[in-house]
Amino acid sequence: MNRYEKYKDSGIAWLGEVPEHWSICRLKDEVTFNDEVLGDKTDTDYEILYVDISSVSLIEGIIQKELMTFENSPSRARRIVKNGDVIVSTVRTYLKAITQIQDAEDNLIVSTGFAVLRPKENLFPRFLGYWVQSENMIGAIVSNSVGVSYPAINATDLVRLPIVKLPLKEQTAIAHYLDTKLGEIDALIDKQQTLLEKLAERRTAVITHAVTKGLNPAAPMKNSGVEWLGDVPAHWDVSPFKLVMNSIIDYRGKTPEKTNSGVFLITARNIKNGIIDYTLSQEFIDEDNYEEVMRRGLPKLGQVLMTTEAPLGEVAQIDRTDVALAQRVLKFDGKKDKLDNRFLKYFILSKAFQASLYKFATGSTALGIKSERLSYLKSLLPPVTEQTAIANYLDQETAKIDRLCETVNQTIGRLKEYRTALITQAVTGKIKVTDE
Repeated sequence: MNRYEKYKDSGIAWLGEVPEHWSICRLKDEVTFNDEVLGDKTDTDYEILYVDISSVSLIEGIIQKELMTFENSPSRARRIVKNGDVIVSTVRTYLKAITQIQDAEDNLIVSTGFAVLRPKENLFPRFLGYWVQSENMIGAIVSNSVGVSYPAINATDLVRLPIVKLPLKEQTAIAHYLDTKLGEIDALIDKQQTLLEKLAERRTAVITHAVTKGLNPAAPMKNSGVEWLGDVPAHWDVSPFKLVMNSIIDYRGKTPEKTNSGVFLITARNIKNGIIDYTLSQEFIDEDNYEEVMRRGLPKLGQVLMTTEAPLGEVAQIDRTDVALAQRVLKFDGKKDKLDNRFLKYFILSKAFQASLYKFATGSTALGIKSERLSYLKSLLPPVTEQTAIANYLDQETAKIDRLCETVNQTIGRLKEYRTALITQAVTGKIKVTDE
């Protein structure tokens, strides 16, 4: 892309130079904000489509809308939005919950945790959207937020941040250029996401076949007598889930007091895709409370953890013992003469076992399973040596698929970085866009 012929210093460190004919002003000069809200006297039966902060993604936009009546809506469900508005999360700003409203329903309402920016006459709405989503602007929003664990920015302070001022025709050209280019990038990202989904399906299929049919394709089969298991190798046993366990420990109880440091608390959010991911949630409890929290049983290497709700059925093996376990997590320890814990992990991950979990789960808002309902579940029991061989095989095969997934994720990451960089370069004038 070409650059403009002449540039000047913007006077803002993070913005750098801008085209000579551009100027700088504050957002409040170009937008109004938080113009409309639902009044307290709104009809209690009035139905709204509500968007919370967790329902907005920087790239995907609004990913969820919840239908509810005004009477049953949370007190924060108040901000009215219109097409062309830009919503910016003013709390937990590091989440980058920012998007432009397009094709809005008449009853679309967003949380008061958003600042709603409405462009004035000389600001092209799509240009505003891209400006607020640019890397530098997001950085400015985050750096001007106050608070450590729950950083926030006041809407009044938000609109004091700068925006470039340029001819409307030029704004429109930049926005149209980005619409086209980002559409191309997003299509590439979608293809990579589809590939990830197929790899995940392949991973589940490989696991399910190995733990329900074995590794020997010539093995004689028998009817398991369990609908969701189907035919299994004739020399395998089918046992009630509980009978093959040394222990099943449910850590339900009073929520422990959280601290900023201490013993790492493994929550249901940390257990994902067969491993414990310590980056997904970082909560701690005081060392002095550890024995009380873990009074039902201390963690041991190799024991199997399974989430019971939100989400249901995620599983992993304990890989360190200096941790505590939160609610909504069950801990299994198989009888060594009957069950290899690695085989157990893969069996729980199988499509067959997952189907049984959901069959016996309860709950309206979020499906979950109570430990006492595990008596309804069955476990397949090959000879322990065969379980170990199956686990070894699956360690290798899933590792291959996981490496492919990592490569795809890296590609997605690079595409997203390019997407963000392109927005920033275009709206700050680092590249010249024309309407030709």
